[in-house]
Amino acid sequence: MRREDLRRLFARARDLCGETDYVVLGSLAVLGYAGEVPPRMAASLDVDAFTKSDPARVFGLAPVLGQGSPFEAEHGYYLDPISPRVATLPAGWEDRLVRIQLEPELAAWFLEPNDAAVSKYARMEPRDREWIRPGLRTGMISMAILDARFTRTTFLDAQESLRARKALEEDRRWLRAKARSATRRPTAEPAMPSSRQEPPRGRGA
Repeated sequence: MRREDLRRLFARARDLCGETDYVVLGSLAVLGYAGEVPPRMAASLDVDAFTKSDPARVFGLAPVLGQGSPFEAEHGYYLDPISPRVATLPAGWEDRLVRIQLEPELAAWFLEPNDAAVSKYARMEPRDREWIRPGLRTGMISMAILDARFTRTTFLDAQESLRARKALEEDRRWLRAKARSATRRPTAEPAMPSSRQEPPRGRGA
């Protein structure tokens, strides 16, 4: 998925409901990142989003833009209407949204990648781990920032908190192991000198 795909989707949504600003949560929040995005992190075909000024309005778009809709049939991806309260997020996440102007009268607001990672640790389905680890390896997601954000997160219950913290520690160990492995990679052996001897040089005339 690319920003252009979101532009197409949200432009259609604007034509239908009149809303010009859309908030993107979930995996495709990485499309607001300024640097290079690992392909696996932008592979989702469902765009978790809500209308910024009136979040409930997004649900009325599902028949035309959602899963099984004509839009999905034509373009191969779809809008997944959500509530802003659906995800477990750190305090202050709304202040960290990244605004991208898609058209003169159309903007997308993207969840900051570390905030998105916290929500994925809280849910921790297999696909969430597949999204988080490329971000950790490339530095898009920071362990130091995650530690700070976890202290500002109110989890749904003790079970969700325990699951998230356990996964975070597993990934911390995984990332350290990857770093150690990288430093232990053998360097290329120097080329052996040729055993072929050069013929004796004749004296100059």
